[in-house]
Amino acid sequence: MSAVGVVAQLAYKLVTAPQTSSQSFCNVIKLGTFCRTVVWPILPSLAFYQYIRKTDEDYYTLDVLYYKSGSKDYKAFYDTSRVGGSGHWRLQQDLEAIRAAANPE
Repeated sequence: MSAVGVVAQLAYKLVTAPQTSSQSFCNVIKLGTFCRTVVWPILPSLAFYQYIRKTDEDYYTLDVLYYKSGSKDYKAFYDTSRVGGSGHWRLQQDLEAIRAAANPE
């Protein structure tokens, strides 16, 4: 238990050490201002960009799979009439497996 106390004291000293002098206290304020004005506005847009790239890549592979299968039934791969993104062929397969297990005939 004493090791937990030592770790807590070291963490506290690590956080409060930059505030020991007035110059380092001003540096902490400058760093905080930089994070609020530069870093935080970039993070949501970067996350959204990554989401769009991953979705685009997923739809591209879906198109390639559809093209190479030679099928003319696009709803077998992505059914747009299904609710909440459950139209993807893999999700349809998983949902059908769950339905079959939940409702044995």
